[in-house]
Amino acid sequence: MVLLVVDTQKLITNEKLYEFDMFVSSVRKIIHEARTNNIEVIYVRHDDGIGSELTKGTDEFEIYEKFQPMKEEKIFDKKVNSAFKGTGLLEYLMDKGEKDIIIVGLQTDYCIDATIKCGFEHGFNIIVPAYSNTTVDNKFMSSEESYKYYNEFMWKYRYAECISLDETIKRMK
Repeated sequence: MVLLVVDTQKLITNEKLYEFDMFVSSVRKIIHEARTNNIEVIYVRHDDGIGSELTKGTDEFEIYEKFQPMKEEKIFDKKVNSAFKGTGLLEYLMDKGEKDIIIVGLQTDYCIDATIKCGFEHGFNIIVPAYSNTTVDNKFMSSEESYKYYNEFMWKYRYAECISLDETIKRMK
């Protein structure tokens, strides 16, 4: 089992996110439990490229201060929505023989959705703890509608096990 912390970067980890405080609390708890239970924590960062606010070398590109990686924890950088495409993450996890991946982070309707579906396609058992992913309003849905659509309808029973924070922590022990 590994914990994948996706795109929790300073630029986009802010109060505009649906249930921001609950999200921060949940992710902090999951990271703490992973470390306590010797579950590898892997970070993923999104790079929009030169000229963007979200690009390598800027402070806003770095991981949000409350989720800071430890020195020995791996960070994979990506340029597309899926954490598995062209990052080396897929090969790393396959080489280790990992089967179960807990996925947390940003944003529900973009990189979390793509990472969950791609992880499923590659044969991983994906675990999504409640309120451990979030997003902002988009042109078609409010942030709350997006969260509920993906967590309660789209992923559940199809691509991932969408379970409570407590159930996730229980499985980590």
